[in-house]
Amino acid sequence: YCFVFLVFYLLIIYSDYTGYPFPTAPPVDPFAKIRVDDCGKTKGCFRYGKPGCNADTCDYFLSYRRIGADVEFELSADTDGWVAVGFSSDKKMGGDDVMACVHDDNGRVRIQHFYNVGQWAKEIQRNPARDEEGVFENNRVTCRFKRPVYVPREETIVDLHLSWYYLFAWGPAIQGSITRHDIDSPPVSERVVSIYKYEDIFMPSAAYQTFSSPFCLLLIVALTFYLLMGTP
Repeated sequence: YCFVFLVFYLLIIYSDYTGYPFPTAPPVDPFAKIRVDDCGKTKGCFRYGKPGCNADTCDYFLSYRRIGADVEFELSADTDGWVAVGFSSDKKMGGDDVMACVHDDNGRVRIQHFYNVGQWAKEIQRNPARDEEGVFENNRVTCRFKRPVYVPREETIVDLHLSWYYLFAWGPAIQGSITRHDIDSPPVSERVVSIYKYEDIFMPSAAYQTFSSPFCLLLIVALTFYLLMGTP
């Protein structure tokens, strides 16, 4: 009887062990949706695209806010490749500190650091980003990361407590490597940006700039008046 009981006991233990060989991994937190109702209040935002667009519908979206000794950035763009922001002393590409979120072939979104050498972006191994997270959904690359406000003096990493022009760009990627941006003249902030000032700035994309210009509106009014007057 003791032998039968021992066999039965071992079978129960073995059954429990094989059914649950390892502890269940904790669930991965989903990417927190970017809030746009905070724009101009607790964070600064730039929106490029259709009037009234948000982080899910703008051609390009960026937000920034100070968190202690860091600045948190959120980027999103209508692309399956990459989205980036550059910090520049002028409005031209060249000599710029660039942070890019790149969608690779494995479906991951990685935050990379680049330095613009002329019209070419060179990846820099020293990456100031931390607390990185990103997602590729609905044909959009979206990411969030932090980087320090102050850094030791270095050519490829700027101090964010100073004001810089922000360069906005996005485009395709090949095997996780960025290629030329989608548009020939990517948008640039009209003036230097201070991380200590939160604004909500909208920039119409090319399709909406044409129809929003005063000359175009005047032409439409004149043409409408002419057609109405010429109608019997």
